[in-house]
Amino acid sequence: MMKGQMNSKYGEILIDTDVIAKYAGSVVVECFGIVGMASVNMTEGIARILKKDRLTNGITVDLSEEGVILSFHVIVAYGVSISTVADNLISNVKYKVEKFTGMKIKKINILVEGVRVID
Repeated sequence: MMKGQMNSKYGEILIDTDVIAKYAGSVVVECFGIVGMASVNMTEGIARILKKDRLTNGITVDLSEEGVILSFHVIVAYGVSISTVADNLISNVKYKVEKFTGMKIKKINILVEGVRVID
């Protein structure tokens, strides 16, 4: 696993990408209009909704010199504005992940893998 690296006056801080993904996933599922995360089977092109304990499977974290790049595979609720949900998700994730990790978010990609009717 890659690790985000920062230096402080007390020493070096390393953050595993799985930690970033798990925290970001918990922020995403709290956003209005998001039903869940999706695991995408690339060979079959099938998206499956994930349970809360498997949120990291729907998230990709890439680290670069310029900052963190996050990609989310999400399932949205039927009838909501996807652009509004995406804007809300981006602002919440950017703010909370930057505050949690101290690392700059360079880019957030949102891939809507499905729509689900909420009962």
